[in-house]
Amino acid sequence: MRVLVAGDHFVQNRLLADALRREVPGEVDIRELTLPWPVEPFGRVGEVDEASDVEDELIEALRGVEVCVTQMAPLTKRVLDASPDLRLFCVSRGGPVNANLEAAAQAGVAVTYAPGRNAVATAEHTLAMLLAATRRIPQTHADLAGGVWRGDYYMYDNVGPELEGSTVGLVGYGAIGRRVARMLEGFGADVLVHDPYVDVPGRVELDELLRRSRFVSLHARATPETAGMIGTAELAAMPRGSVLVNCARGALLDYDALCDALDSGHLFGAAMDVFPEEPIPPGSRLLTTPNLIMTPHLAGASKETAMKAAAIVAADVARYVRGEPLVHVATP
Repeated sequence: MRVLVAGDHFVQNRLLADALRREVPGEVDIRELTLPWPVEPFGRVGEVDEASDVEDELIEALRGVEVCVTQMAPLTKRVLDASPDLRLFCVSRGGPVNANLEAAAQAGVAVTYAPGRNAVATAEHTLAMLLAATRRIPQTHADLAGGVWRGDYYMYDNVGPELEGSTVGLVGYGAIGRRVARMLEGFGADVLVHDPYVDVPGRVELDELLRRSRFVSLHARATPETAGMIGTAELAAMPRGSVLVNCARGALLDYDALCDALDSGHLFGAAMDVFPEEPIPPGSRLLTTPNLIMTPHLAGASKETAMKAAAIVAADVARYVRGEPLVHVATP
């Protein structure tokens, strides 16, 4: 069986190939194609999102290939039409947004993905962002690195709250939200949850969560129902001096409203790993708004994430080879 390993500079070809050789030793003839992400940002390719713009290279590499294992390769209708031998397309990320699932199903190509691969990394990054925003670590470091010792950071009106004894609201309670909750409980925080799809202690409606929480962290999926779910009214409902973190999706939040809330001092701080447009365009308000910490969509980036991603998709390739049902299949 011929397999195309189309890794990148994070989920590397060697990780994917090694995982395949462990799971299906002696069964695969591996070809390789290296994609440019994250050196080159992903974007919309054809009708799919968050993909590397390599349709032509992918079509050439898929000639005679039955299985493709990748992270960022674009599975567009054009690619499918040009790849009649393809039967399995494994996306080593939490959701196969770079695959046209409807066209794949019509072509008889199964698409799998790797749920939970970055749950630990994203949860840890969320907590780091929450603490950094509350203790203003990036700002104080920048001042010290510039030779400025600012004692005013120690003034009562300028310091932030502690996690212990505070209420933290989690909007979304999937694999990442649950891990964040366990970490927060270790700090002695009280956790509230808003997620219509789970029934757990501490679950409340969104308006109550916002009203009661000193810290709010977003972990919901981006869907038509959740688009813009946190806007001007929702931010105003949060207590003055609270902190907002978003390591989920940029579509969940109105970023102009966020900047307004920070400019006015209503929010003590915010920390964002995701944005409505990536990379952030020059001249964006996000680049000048005070008390806003930003990282470039790397909350899920860890060596373990890449290794887990490779292992999850390789396991589904092994099931395919054995004729067993695929576990993480996205196509109907």
